[in-house]
Amino acid sequence: MTDVALDPYSCDGHDGLVDETGKILNDETIEILKKQALTQARAGADFIGPSDMMDGRVGAIRTALDSQGFSDVGIISYTAKYSSAYYGPFRTALDSAPRENSKKIIPDNKSTYQMDPANSKEALIESALDQYEGADILMVKPGISYLDIVYRLSTFSNKPIAAYNVSGEYSMVKSAAMKNWINEKDIVLETLLSFKRAGAKLILTYHACDASQWLRDT
Repeated sequence: MTDVALDPYSCDGHDGLVDETGKILNDETIEILKKQALTQARAGADFIGPSDMMDGRVGAIRTALDSQGFSDVGIISYTAKYSSAYYGPFRTALDSAPRENSKKIIPDNKSTYQMDPANSKEALIESALDQYEGADILMVKPGISYLDIVYRLSTFSNKPIAAYNVSGEYSMVKSAAMKNWINEKDIVLETLLSFKRAGAKLILTYHACDASQWLRDT
C-alpha cells in the first residue's frame, strides 16, 4: 500500500503544483500523480493511496493503471481528508508543512483543497464521486474527531470504509502515557474499538504494532 501525493517532493509543501499566483493547479497535478501511481504499481504496490485531494484524480489514476495492465491494483482513496491540525507531528517529521514564499502568495495551509472540518455533507459527495471513479476503499482522515464521518460513509456507501488514526492523535496518547496520566493500552484499544464501532472496516494507525501485540495477549 503506497501513498500518492506531491508534498514530500515540493519546496512549497503542498500536495499539488502551485503557480506564481498561489493557485493549486488541479489538472496539471493529476498528470504527475498518474505517473507516480504507475511507478508504484510497477514496483509492486497492491493498493495505491492518492492522498492529494485533487478533483478527479481517482478516475484518472484508475484509467492510467488499467491502460498499463494494472487492473488488479486497487485504489484506497483519501475520500474525506480534512484540513486538520492533527497532522502536525507528521509534517514536522517529513518537513512537508505548507510554506509561504517571500511574497506571501502561496497559502500556508491546505484548506483550498482539503475539506472544511465544519462540513460533513461534502464527505457524502466526495465518497459518491470516488466510488463512481473506481475507488475500492474510502478513507476518512483524521479518525478520532471524525467518527461521525466514518459512520455516515459506512451507511451511505457499500465500499469498505477506512479510518486513519493520524500522527497528532497518536502523539497525544503517547505523550500522556509517558507522563503516566493515562493507561496507554486501555486508551489505544478503546480508541481503535471506537473506529470499528463507527463502521470502519480498516484502521490505519501508528499504534498498530503495540495494538496487535496487546490483542494477541488477550
